[in-house]
Amino acid sequence: MRNYESLYIVHPDIVGDELTAVMDKFEKILSDQQAEILKIDNWGVKKLAYPIQKVARGNYIQVVFSAGPEVVAEYERRLRLDEQILRFLTVRLDQVTLDEEEPVAATTRRDSGADDYDDEEE
Repeated sequence: MRNYESLYIVHPDIVGDELTAVMDKFEKILSDQQAEILKIDNWGVKKLAYPIQKVARGNYIQVVFSAGPEVVAEYERRLRLDEQILRFLTVRLDQVTLDEEEPVAATTRRDSGADDYDDEEE
């Protein structure tokens, strides 16, 4: 099973118990397909970078889960069909991203003609 992070934006008029119901609905979709939910985080209402369907704000919900690719396809299909969801994005995470103790190291590329910088004196 692979690890995924999904971020979806719910219409800002959906608040309180209705928002909780939407979150529970998508949590149930994942759990019914034997996905392991690692984290669900409600980021609250934030301003969108650009209006979507004449809406300038939205509730951001982050879900981190572990599942197979067929589960992600069904989950995204259900997100696409729900009219309360403005946008969504699901990405696969690698193991380094999940380990919070270990920072993600930036990869650097050395040119073949680059000088070596050593602390040793010549």
